[in-house]
Amino acid sequence: MDKKEAIQLAERILEGREPDQDTLARIAHTPDHEVFDLMAGASTLRNAFFGNRVQLCTICNAKSGKCSEDCAFCSQSAFAKAQIPVYPLDPDIIKQGAQHAKNGAVARFSVVTSGKRLPKNEVKIVGETLAACGADGINYCASLGTLGPQDLKTLKEAGVTRYHHNLETAKSHYPHICTTHSFDERVGTVKAAKDIGLSVCSGGLFGMGESDLQVLELALTLKTLDVDAVPINFLTPIQGTKMEGAGYLTPLRCLKIIALFRFVLPQKEIIICGGREANLKELHPLVFFAGASGIMTGNYLTTEGRTMEKDLEMLEHLGLEPIQPGLKESLPA
Repeated sequence: MDKKEAIQLAERILEGREPDQDTLARIAHTPDHEVFDLMAGASTLRNAFFGNRVQLCTICNAKSGKCSEDCAFCSQSAFAKAQIPVYPLDPDIIKQGAQHAKNGAVARFSVVTSGKRLPKNEVKIVGETLAACGADGINYCASLGTLGPQDLKTLKEAGVTRYHHNLETAKSHYPHICTTHSFDERVGTVKAAKDIGLSVCSGGLFGMGESDLQVLELALTLKTLDVDAVPINFLTPIQGTKMEGAGYLTPLRCLKIIALFRFVLPQKEIIICGGREANLKELHPLVFFAGASGIMTGNYLTTEGRTMEKDLEMLEHLGLEPIQPGLKESLPA
């Protein structure tokens, strides 16, 4: 697909005409040397719905390690031999993270914990801690595993506005990544969060051996689920995990994945998270011109990210503006 075709496709989408499966498959199979042409259409879509506004979010790792699940990519899995910090739920980490977020330019702050699901008493502690922190111009999110309706209601009543729960990869690829819980369980949590009235952030991790069509499969699943935001993570192989030797990504493939998601989900928030610098290298500022409308800033769960100061400087150089903290939601224009 050349640049003209990509822009014409974007214009048809803006007129309300969704691309068919064959067109999306063609985008998925775009060779690396054509990615910049593809990005012209993806950037047209991002600009139409988000203008020059970019959402910044940040997370804190409030409970680390000793997870019972066998996710092949995860250093926090009990099946992994990675050297990472291990500690129980720590409300002080949540308080410090929330305060740091309030002092910066982020629109969302998320509490993340290890494990298949956080126990009910600890879900209550997370809720109470966030409620005590007060919103004060920031939106709170949580990523606490496969919670049920009552736990999700507890979080919502405490002031959490969005629940994060990645599907990780396409259903057809999922058995190669995790065997201790199912893809359908993850989908069930997404649906439960939506049913309770929470905004939902759900995406995946790429670079785990998935095919181009499996990237598209995941994007279409998220479209069917009608999630509000899609975090895109790129694998940074960690020594001691099953995927420590993975090397499936190039900077241009990362940009293609972002562009494909923008074509499939033109009005949704697409947030680039883990592995941004490590995989895109010098090209990482181009994520916005591939269709991204947000980035995670600061450190990730067990790996380092970029400082907020560096990311704000990058946005200024690109002529982009962070969404002002305190806005209720960063809805498309």
